Amino acid sequence: MAAKSGSGGSEGSARRPSRPGTRRLRVPAPRALLVGFAALVLVAGGVWALYGSGWFRVEKVSTAGTEVLTPDEVERVAAVPLGAPLVSVDTDGIEARLRAELPRIDSVDVVRSWPHGIGLKVTERRPVLLLEKGGKFIEVDSSAVRFATVSAPPRGVPRLVLDVAASPSLRRFDADRLLRVAVGVTGELPEKIAQDVRVVRITSFDSITLELGGGRSVFWGSGEDGPVKARVLTALMKATPKAGHFDVSAPTAPASSRS
Repeated sequence: MAAKSGSGGSEGSARRPSRPGTRRLRVPAPRALLVGFAALVLVAGGVWALYGSGWFRVEKVSTAGTEVLTPDEVERVAAVPLGAPLVSVDTDGIEARLRAELPRIDSVDVVRSWPHGIGLKVTERRPVLLLEKGGKFIEVDSSAVRFATVSAPPRGVPRLVLDVAASPSLRRFDADRLLRVAVGVTGELPEKIAQDVRVVRITSFDSITLELGGGRSVFWGSGEDGPVKARVLTALMKATPKAGHFDVSAPTAPASSRS
């Protein structure tokens, strides 16, 4: 009986299930270890190549798109760190510096040109109006930004005359607002007429006159309804080509005369 009991106990012990929640610890296969080690080496090698080696460092800077500015001016302000790892160059910082120190720049793209270059693609502001002050000329772009002062007026850019010192409209519309209105008017003109404008004269918010070549003039009125006025003016000039004065201040009732 004792032997039987012992035998039964032995069988029960052999069949006893493992405890719930216990897992066998698996050792990674040699192949997996090799793959992981190779990946680590590749990452470390890539980091070293980009930052520590001499393979991808800044050796040259190129500038494109300049018209009034020179590449030397742009590159001097950009101050790209020659010899630095190409990947570490702060392109956003270069862009911000150029826009802040060279207001003539409207936009600039700073790009990495692998393996050794930085490229600066510049777009300059274009003047659409000139403000004369102290014998010099302040250039104004299509966003009404005053961006540069020059000694000689650029060819083909009309002057803006703000003759509003005694106008009560200044109480409601300051000079900056009138400047934006003038820029808006020039932007709405058909190209052929815009090229002939010599002076944009503003005496009040409701009194804008365009002085054209050949002694002709256009009374524009206010800056409102610009696209309609532009179409009416084009038709009026075609209908009365010998007229010297055109009035489109009320575009539903335009007028023209020889003087």
